[in-house]
Amino acid sequence: MAYIVTARKWRPQKFNEVVGQEHITATLKNALRNNRLAHAYLFTGPRGVGKTTTARILAKTLNCLKPKDFEPCNECEMCLSIQNSQSLDIIEIDGASNRGIDEIRTLRESVKYAPTKGKYKVYIIDEVHMLTKESFNAFLKTLEEPPEHTIFIFATTDAHKVPLTIISRCQRFDFRRIQLDTIKNTLQQIADSEKIEIDDKTLTIIAKKSDGALRDAESYFDQVVSFCGNKIDSETVARMLNLIDDEIYFSISDAVLNKDFKAVFEVTKSLYENGWDFVDFVGGLIEHFRNIMTVVITEKTELVENAEVYRKRYIDYMDKFSEGDLLRLLNFLNKMQQELRFTQNQKLKVEISLSHLIGLERSATITDVISKLGTVPGNTHTDSPATKEKITYSIKKKSDPEVIKKTSLDTTKNKSATTAKKDKTNKVIPAKSQSIKGIFDFETVVANWQNLIDVVTKEKSFMLGPFVKDMKPLALKGNKIDVTSGDEHLGDLLKTHENYFSAKSLEILGKKLSFIFVKMASESKEKEEVSTTENKPPEPSKRANAENDPFISTIINELGGQEIRK
Repeated sequence: MAYIVTARKWRPQKFNEVVGQEHITATLKNALRNNRLAHAYLFTGPRGVGKTTTARILAKTLNCLKPKDFEPCNECEMCLSIQNSQSLDIIEIDGASNRGIDEIRTLRESVKYAPTKGKYKVYIIDEVHMLTKESFNAFLKTLEEPPEHTIFIFATTDAHKVPLTIISRCQRFDFRRIQLDTIKNTLQQIADSEKIEIDDKTLTIIAKKSDGALRDAESYFDQVVSFCGNKIDSETVARMLNLIDDEIYFSISDAVLNKDFKAVFEVTKSLYENGWDFVDFVGGLIEHFRNIMTVVITEKTELVENAEVYRKRYIDYMDKFSEGDLLRLLNFLNKMQQELRFTQNQKLKVEISLSHLIGLERSATITDVISKLGTVPGNTHTDSPATKEKITYSIKKKSDPEVIKKTSLDTTKNKSATTAKKDKTNKVIPAKSQSIKGIFDFETVVANWQNLIDVVTKEKSFMLGPFVKDMKPLALKGNKIDVTSGDEHLGDLLKTHENYFSAKSLEILGKKLSFIFVKMASESKEKEEVSTTENKPPEPSKRANAENDPFISTIINELGGQEIRK
């Protein structure tokens, strides 16, 4: 017998043999069972997924003399004549070569005649979107009210090119891309029937290359068998189809973990020598890190479309990458893919980009840091310096250098700020709030108050130093602290520099506080006694001198000073 390609030899002859389109075959069988047949059907979907095959099976079932469970018997005279393309009742038309209005007029005339032997005259028009606008318009009336013995089946890969007036007169069925595992199982059955040895890795390579089209997968299968014979190995198939080996992608992900920059040049050398396309390599690398993210998030490998041997390797990355890091890597690779298309020296671009990819540092989200702060054993207060010291150690490996630097700096400052006072025997007195109870209280403020005054005096010696040296704490109420001083202008300064004092309280005292100025009783009494004097305006000569003095004006406008009137 003459050789027949696999796509034709193993073409489904029954609804149950159509793979990956169960939602369509079940609907058609139920329509036959309930005698609810439409006069026109529109089959749309990607190439090689079974549109024309399903149309032929439906036409054969409608005219079968001995149907079995609403499936064609493939044994009667009508079934055999349809399979051999000898039936006059099944008319297949190529829409690409019969797209003119004259062909549609001929079709309209032939529709009137009854079928010769079967029950129905079925017109299968493939690539119907290729018909001209005039042809569609001439076909509208016939399509809407055809004779009872006539059924139209349209097949197309571009349904959006079919006019809505045509679509509205048809029952539309959308065919899906066939899943990777379904294609692999189908090819495995064909290989077993043909007595061909093929492994899972090779089947995965062919199925991925076909991109969801079973007909393409069967064509690649024929090509591979012609090259390898009855024993097929994955390396030969990958070399024959010029596919990039998946080991390349795993070497890049391992290099990201190990910071191995040498792997970049080894990979680009292999890509260049094998003649692999750099754009395809970046696309495969994006899919590789997508698979890693899928495993990290779901903790399963069912969503990874790859060979079983590689699925097991993806599990090893489960605890080595975080979701945030994978999103950064994928975002970087997407930009790299777009830029690579407009680069003349793609090899150099890939080397530089992969070096940047490997050099990316790990990041820690605010949620991770907070959760680690709350899970430090033996300490429930997250703001305490002891806690921050432990967190610095625990996130050091998963944080950016800036985060590590800031956290370590806070730890050092808090350690110095919370050092307890020493008595005459040089014995350290621990702060009650942090080392014993873990509660921030007024005693902690008092113990570290002088440190706060010293820091403020040193940093703001000209502006705040003279006013805060006599500032004393009175009471602590939540995150507010009452303070007093002999200088009544301290209240205005605390309001003006509110953010500064809050930051210093967090740095020195261990908690962010709001400073509330409270006047002393003696000061209030003294103010009442001399209120008359204070309310008096200054002498005209002194006020004029202050307003006209350029030095005073500079201090007020440039340095933020205030005029103190006596």
